[in-house]
This record gives sequence, structure tokens and C-alpha cells, in this order.
Amino acid sequence: MEKHIGSCICGDVEFSFEGDPMNSIFCYCKECQALTGSDKWFGLWVPKNSFKLTKGTSSSYTRTGDSGKKVIYHFCTSCSSVLCAEVTAGNFYSVSATSLKNNIFTPKMSIYASSAPSWAIFPSDVPKFDILPPRMGG
Repeated sequence: MEKHIGSCICGDVEFSFEGDPMNSIFCYCKECQALTGSDKWFGLWVPKNSFKLTKGTSSSYTRTGDSGKKVIYHFCTSCSSVLCAEVTAGNFYSVSATSLKNNIFTPKMSIYASSAPSWAIFPSDVPKFDILPPRMGG
């Protein structure tokens, strides 16, 4: 099983996960826009038991998601890079694809497109959903 390794910008916190993610998404929700300072977040949905922090200690911030359950963001205290968001409703981590040392993944869907800014660009070959599709674990 392939191991994927990532880190924050400064390298104080590193993580890994094994195997392919359950999904790979562009999320255009307002929270992801604020988090990234852009129009979207590129998240790899990794089962909780496959994800491990391997170096350093992350800090966290918790908010309530659309499901009413917690979304816990893990970030580096030194450089503020967000490494992942623990989505408790779906029992997975949305791992920052752009934090991987070698990102081989491409998005399989765009979610919360109805929240995207007017200037957002959507890849034409990626299915687009106005909100989170049913049974997707948000």
C-alpha cells in the first residue's frame, strides 16, 4: 500500500496516510474560502485510521459543520499551514492535497459550488454539486 507524506510549510509538523483517499474534492464552502484565502480547498478524504501525525504537534480550531457535528482543523502553530480537517460526521480527515510532498491526486468532484464567488473557475471535467451530495459524510 502506497504511503503519502506531507507537511506544513516550515516542516515542523508532518503527516502521512496509506492507500488512496476515499474521495478528492474541491470544496467551495464559505469556511474553506476563508481558510485558504481563495475560492476553494483541495481536500483528500482519508479514513481516520489511515491518517497519522508523524512529526511535531498540531494546534486545532473547531467549528460546527452543516451536519451539526464538529469539524476540527489541525494546523501548524509556527507557520499556520492547515494540514487537515477532521470531519467527525463522516469519520474521516479532509487532508490538504497541496501539503503533500508528491501530490498525485486530482479532484473527483466540486462541492458547495453554490457558495463559490462569482470569479471562481470550475474544471469542466469535474462533476459539480451546489451543496454536499447526499450520503457524502459532511
